[in-house]
Amino acid sequence: MKITATLAAFSGLAAVALGAFAAHGLSDPQAKAWAETAFQQHAFHTIGCFAALWLSQQGARLARFAPLFFLAGIVLFCGALYGLALGAPRALAIAAPIGGVSFMVGWLVMAASALSMRSPS
Repeated sequence: MKITATLAAFSGLAAVALGAFAAHGLSDPQAKAWAETAFQQHAFHTIGCFAALWLSQQGARLARFAPLFFLAGIVLFCGALYGLALGAPRALAIAAPIGGVSFMVGWLVMAASALSMRSPS
């Protein structure tokens, strides 16, 4: 859990740095749009990592696996969009849907985890 929390914290740092760069360093409207989408998903799923860690501390044991999917999604989905915004070959876009599926699996894990929680007696 310590490693996951550390990775999530660095992910937050990277989201802020990349978001600031995109806001101030990109002029092409399409590149800005890709970077903005990447930043939004990056920041949202970084927070999701911490929510999953918290949920796992509340007894939703499966939730500890959700950050693995969220972090993979950040690398694949957001990484592809950040790459496209910075001029990477369009072929990189193939990673985005895989990352999107990873995000969805992470949320399914969170839902299954929440459903498996025991109610307090």
